[in-house]
Amino acid sequence: MASGGARTPPLPAALSARDRTARKAEVAEDDAAVLRAMQAGGGLRLLGLRIVIVLVLLMAAQAYDGSLHALSHWFILGLYGVGTIWFGLGERGGGPAAAAYSWAGTLLNAGLAVYVIIEHMLAGGGAGLGADAVSRLPAFLLLLQTGLSMRVAQTLLFCGVVTACWTATFLVGLAWPDLFPGPDSFPTAQITGLATFVAAGLLVIDGVVRLRDAVTRALRMEHERAQLARFVPDTVALDLAAEDADAAMGIHRRHACLMVLDIRGFSRLSREHPPEAMVTALLAVRAAAQAAVAEQGGLVDKYVGDAVLVQFVVGRPRAQARAALACALSLQDRIAALNEAREKEGLFTLRVVVALHAGDLLVGVFDDGVRAEYTVLGPAMNALSRLEARAKAAEIGIAASGDFLDLLGGPLPPRIRAVPVPDARDAQPALFAVVETPEARGVPEQARG
Repeated sequence: MASGGARTPPLPAALSARDRTARKAEVAEDDAAVLRAMQAGGGLRLLGLRIVIVLVLLMAAQAYDGSLHALSHWFILGLYGVGTIWFGLGERGGGPAAAAYSWAGTLLNAGLAVYVIIEHMLAGGGAGLGADAVSRLPAFLLLLQTGLSMRVAQTLLFCGVVTACWTATFLVGLAWPDLFPGPDSFPTAQITGLATFVAAGLLVIDGVVRLRDAVTRALRMEHERAQLARFVPDTVALDLAAEDADAAMGIHRRHACLMVLDIRGFSRLSREHPPEAMVTALLAVRAAAQAAVAEQGGLVDKYVGDAVLVQFVVGRPRAQARAALACALSLQDRIAALNEAREKEGLFTLRVVVALHAGDLLVGVFDDGVRAEYTVLGPAMNALSRLEARAKAAEIGIAASGDFLDLLGGPLPPRIRAVPVPDARDAQPALFAVVETPEARGVPEQARG
C-alpha cells in the first residue's frame, strides 16, 4: 500500500529559535485580534462613558463638595474632563499614537481618583457617609471604565496606582493623626473603603481576564474550524476545533480507528487492461468506499494510487471501532455488488483487502508554508501498513488487529467472527481475519474466535 509504506516522520520535540519567534509573533497578533474584536464598535460608547463619568463627578461635587479648596477642586475636574475627552478622541483616531493615548488616559483616571480620595481624607475623611461616597465614587467609576476597555495591563495599572496611593496616605494618617481630621472615625472608614476598592478591582480584573480568554478561545476555535473545514466535514472540524490543540503547531493528539482499502493485483490488472478501463474501475471502488465511509460517519483521509486511507476520529474509541467495522462490512457488500454488475457487463472483477487498526495519533492540518494537508501521523499508521501487507500475503479480505478488536467490547455481529492468523515471525500487532459465518447467522460469536 502506497499510503502507509513510508515511515511516519517524528514530531519535533522542541521548536527552533525561529519557530519560537514566529510563535511569539502569532500570539501577539492573536492578542491584538482579540482586543480589536472585543472593542469593535465600542470606541464611541467608551468615549460616551467618559463624558457621562465627568458629568456624574460634576453633579456629585455640586451636591457635596468636601474639598479644602473648592476652586481648585472644580478646576481639577474641568481639566480632567478636557483631558479625558482629548485622550479618548486620540485613542479612537487609531494610528501608532493610539496606544500612548490609551495609557495616558489610564494614568489620568488614576490621578483623578487619587486626587479626590486624598483631598477628602485631608478635609475630614470618615466624617460623613455622603462625603465618603463622593470621594470614592471616581475610583469605582473609573475602575469600571478602565475594565471596559478590556486591557488587562491598564486595569492592573489603575488598580495598582490607586491602591498604592490610598494605602500610603492611610499609613501617613496613622503615623501623624493630626494631619487628618476625625481621627476616631478615620481608620475604620478608610480601611473599609480601601478593602472594598481592592475587592472590586480584583473582581474587575478577573472578569476581564476570563472574558478575554473566552473570546480568545472562541476566535481560535473558529479559525481552526474554518481551516479544517477546507479538508473535512463540519462535524469533524467542529469536534477537533472544540478541544485544545498543541500550542506550537495546532495539532491534536487523539485516539482514532484507521482503515485502509487496497485493490489486489492492481499492477497486474493495469498491464492486462487499457488505462481507461482501469480508471473506470478505480473510480468505482473509490465511489463505493466514499459511500460506505460517509454512511458510518468516517472520513476519507486520502486516495493514494489504488489505496484508500480512512479514519474515524469522532466519538469514543468503542464507537469509532464499531463504525469502522460496520464500514468494512458495508464495503465488502458494495464491492460484491460492484463485481456482480461488472460481470454482467463482461468486465473484469476486483478483489480488495481491508485492514483495520486503532491507536493514538496526531491529527490536524499540517502546513509547511507551501502546502497544507489534513492527515494523521503516528506509530499506528506504520502498524496499519504492516497489517495490510500481511493481510495481502495471507489472502484475507478483512483483517483487524487485536487492539482494534479489543475496542469493540463484546460479541461481533452474528454474520462474522474473528480468526487469529498465525505468523511464523510472531509479528506485531496480532492479526485476525474477519470472516463470514453463514451457518452462524443469528448466533452471537465471541470477539476472539
